[in-house]
Amino acid sequence: MTVKTAIEQASDLAADDYLVVGVASCYHLEDGDLKPIQVLEPIPSAYLESILQGVPTSYQLVCGTTLGAVMSEEDLSKITGIPQAQICQNFADRVVAAARTYQSRPAAKALVALGETRTDINHSTEKKRVLNLENIVTAADNVRQHEYTHKTL
Repeated sequence: MTVKTAIEQASDLAADDYLVVGVASCYHLEDGDLKPIQVLEPIPSAYLESILQGVPTSYQLVCGTTLGAVMSEEDLSKITGIPQAQICQNFADRVVAAARTYQSRPAAKALVALGETRTDINHSTEKKRVLNLENIVTAADNVRQHEYTHKTL
């Protein structure tokens, strides 16, 4: 589904509704090696507040924009200034959901002005975001319990 289609289906949203998008440093696992990639993602209002309070994050920058500006996927590199950034999975659905968070919390719009790009955030790659990591659970992952754990003594 394209962003334009998702916005048209959301009757409570308009093209001039506010939204924040960010470019995150992520990693893709290929043949046992981590390859860095940049991913463009919409940011909900609650997480934006956390980012701007100094919480370590994978985001390099955040940009205040509108839904109308992200309707065309070709123009997204103009918003962030990073042409190599990839669009995240489920981008259209996440854009609609994030835009709704700014409708319910209008005070969050003042954190990043419309058209402003902020880079004064605590960017950290200490905890790497691996996008295609599969968690395989084995018997060795089970927690060993004492014999009498479930017995009445």
